Formats: sequence, C-alpha cells, structure tokens
Amino acid sequence: MTGFPSELLDTEHEQVVFCHDQESGLKSIIALHSTALGPALGGTRFYPYASTADAVADVLNLSRGMTYKNALAGLDLGGGKAVIVGDPTAIKTEALLRAYGRFVESLNGRYYTACDVGTFSEDMDHIARESSFVTGRTVAHGGAGDSSVLTAYGTFQGMRAAAEATWGEPTLAGRTVGIAGVGKVGRHLVRHLIEDGATVVVTDVWAPAVERVRDEFPQVTAVESTEALVASELDVYAPCALGGAITDTVVQQLSAKIVCGAANNQLAHPGIEKQLADRGILYAPDYCVNSGGVIQVADELEGFSFERAQHRASGIFETTRRVFELARDDGVPPAIAADRLAERRIREVGRLRGLYLNR
Repeated sequence: MTGFPSELLDTEHEQVVFCHDQESGLKSIIALHSTALGPALGGTRFYPYASTADAVADVLNLSRGMTYKNALAGLDLGGGKAVIVGDPTAIKTEALLRAYGRFVESLNGRYYTACDVGTFSEDMDHIARESSFVTGRTVAHGGAGDSSVLTAYGTFQGMRAAAEATWGEPTLAGRTVGIAGVGKVGRHLVRHLIEDGATVVVTDVWAPAVERVRDEFPQVTAVESTEALVASELDVYAPCALGGAITDTVVQQLSAKIVCGAANNQLAHPGIEKQLADRGILYAPDYCVNSGGVIQVADELEGFSFERAQHRASGIFETTRRVFELARDDGVPPAIAADRLAERRIREVGRLRGLYLNR
C-alpha cells in the first residue's frame, strides 16, 4: 500500500482519523485504540511535531496507553487520543479549535476529548462550542477545571504505595524526591511531598516554572538540568514532563530506589522495565499512578463532584499495591503486571460490549 503510513499497517487500533481544515490551518489526527469498555477518552495534544510520521507514532502510542490507563482505573471508557500538529503559541486560534471540535463531533460520541500538553480548559470551552463530546472544561462552563490537581494527587498516592513496598511505610517523610518537570502536575506534586515531609529537588526546561515553585516552597532545591537531577542522590525519581524519560543511560545512572512520576510513556523502549528491575529499582507504571486526571475528567460525564473524583483517585494507592503484588506473585516487572491487570478487565468486561456505537 504505497504512500500509506507504515505505522498504520500493523496497528491494533480501531480507527485513525486525519483531520484537515484549510481555512483555519488545522492539521490533526484522532486515534481510537479500543472502545471495548466504552467510548474512548483521551486528551488533545498540541505540539510542533517534526513530521507527520512523528505525529502518527505519538498519537498511536498515546491512545494505546489511554486504553490501559482507563481500564486499570476501573472506568467504563476506552482509549483514544488526538494530536494537533503545530506550535500552539503561534497558530492556536478560536477558529482552529472550533474546526477541530467539528471533527470530534463527527465521531458521534465514540471519542471524548480533554486537555493535554499544549491545551487548556479554556481551549476545551472553544472546542465545546462545536462538540458535545468534550471534558476538562472551565469551572465557569460547568467543567472540572484543571485536571492536573488530581493527576498530582494520584501520582502521590502511587508514590506512597511504592514507598510502602520498598521501605515498609506508605510515606515519603525523610526521603529525597527528584521531580523533572514542575509545570501543571509537577508543581502540585511538590506540595504533596513537602506536606508529607520529603526533601524535594526539581528541574524544568522552563526557568519560570522553577522560580514559581521556589517562590512557593523556598526549601525546594533546583538543579540546572534533568541530567544533573538524574545524577543527584535521590530516593525517588519522578519524571513529570514528556515521555521517554527512562532511557538505558538513565537507568544506569540512577541512585533512586523508586521511579514514580506523572509523565506518560516514561519507558524509552521495551526492555527498560527489566533493566530497572535488574538494578533493584521499583517502577510504578506511569498509566497506573497518573490516572487521577482522567478520573477527574471522566467524572464530568456524570456531573462533576471534586470530592467524588478525589475519593476515586485515592484508590490509585490500592491499585498500585495490586500491581506490585501481582508482579511479585508472577515474577514479572510491575509494568508487565499492570498490563496484565488492565488486559484482564478489558477481556472480562469488554467482551460484553465489543465496538462502541453511540446509539
């Protein structure tokens, strides 16, 4: 099939939609990995990809991750994701967002969108002017607002479970935690850790993000780069920026006993999970611990209650525990155990549904 993106020939995805609106300049891809558990839910990433191939690879990977994240979180939702290609600071307009909203609407409820890298609740309000299938809207428009609050809370719960598995107590008190990326999620995570009695070291490619954290928490230490953070003496390493943070080199350099962060797709390639295990580093699977945000936006579909969503997100502690227990019982890395738990739910519940159609 000449000219067809090779990534799509071997994909397990149900549907991939290329969206182009010439007048607004919109170039977008929406990928639905699985709707076995219900309509696909996943955010819209606005990013200046170097090529269409890079955008395709990212949206396929991210949408697959959402299937597993939503399943492990116990949601009756499938996995999807979307990307808008371009620099949001240069090309994001109301017209472009509304054009994108019309494409979301054209899927007739098979895909619900939300915020991701480069998009915010205010953007969701624009998209919602054209589509009914939008979550993560501003509070003023009946939405849940910033989902990074519960993403950080859930990541902290997962980190507590990892601390319990490693040191016997579900607390980070007296431990040193290094956070790479202190934007929306990382900044909230800092607060939880400080309140728990941890020592926190941070870095971010955007200096104002670090300055904001240090203004709020003067006791936080900052280092100049992710490389410097990885080389620091840490008990926990928390990648909270873009994916692919855990590389072969990082695994060999880490002094931390735990890797637990909010970033998606942290493992740079298959096999990294085994390298971590071989070095005695406990990895808390990213899509397990960072599911607080998707729990929050999913709660919007029922009429948002922060208290209810936070209660559900607190369950990430117990879910992470279950992952570690299965990993020990089966003799596999936690990343494999998390996949098995998610796949079990997709099989057991998904077979009752099959392909989701909004009827």
